[in-house]
Amino acid sequence: MGATGLPVWAQRRLHCLESAFSAAYCQAIEQTIALLTEQFRQGRKLLVCGNGGSAADAQHIAAEFVGRFQFHRPALGAIALTTNGSSLTALANDYSFDIVFSRQVEALGQPGDVLWGISTSGKSSNVLHALKTAKDRGLYTIGMAGHQGGLLQEFADYPLFVAEKNTPYVQEIHLITYHHICEQVEARLFLSQDSGAGVRVKTHERR
Repeated sequence: MGATGLPVWAQRRLHCLESAFSAAYCQAIEQTIALLTEQFRQGRKLLVCGNGGSAADAQHIAAEFVGRFQFHRPALGAIALTTNGSSLTALANDYSFDIVFSRQVEALGQPGDVLWGISTSGKSSNVLHALKTAKDRGLYTIGMAGHQGGLLQEFADYPLFVAEKNTPYVQEIHLITYHHICEQVEARLFLSQDSGAGVRVKTHERR
C-alpha cells in the first residue's frame, strides 16, 4: 500500500489519468462535445470504428447514443462499423482488411456526419483509411489515440490524443473520455430549457 492508502497499481493508474487530462486535452474534449452536439441537433449521424478493445469501445459509444447514458430521451443516430461480421469478413477477404471501415464510410457516410476513429497506437491502417475517406466525403473526423495521435494526426479534425503508450492505460483514458462526452452531449441536447424534446429525466437503474 502507498502513502495514500491505495495499492501501488491504483496509484499508478490515477497518476496516468491525472497526467492525461491536461488543460489542452480537456479543451479538445470540449470541442468534440460541441461538434457532436451540433451535428446531432442537425440530424446528422455518428460512425465509430476501431480494432480489438477499440472495437468494443466503438460499440460502447454507439450504444450510449442510440440508447441512453443517464436518462430517457430520443435516440441519437450512431453506428459502430465493427459489428457486421458478414460485411467485415467479405471486405477483408475480397479486398483487404485495410478497407473494412472505409468501405462502410463510403456506403453510410454523408457530408456533415461524423466519423470517430479509435486507435490506441495511432497507426491502425484501417482506421487511417476510414478517416481519410471520411474527410474526402465531407464528414467531420474525430481521432482518438495514444502515442500523441501517431499517424492519426494527419486526418483528425478533432484530435483526442494523449502521450501515453501503454495500451491498457490508453484504453482507460479513452473510457473516461468518451463517457464524459456521451454524458455532456446528452445533457446539452435534452436538458436545455428550449430543447422541446419532452424528455423524462430518470437515471437508469439497470444495464
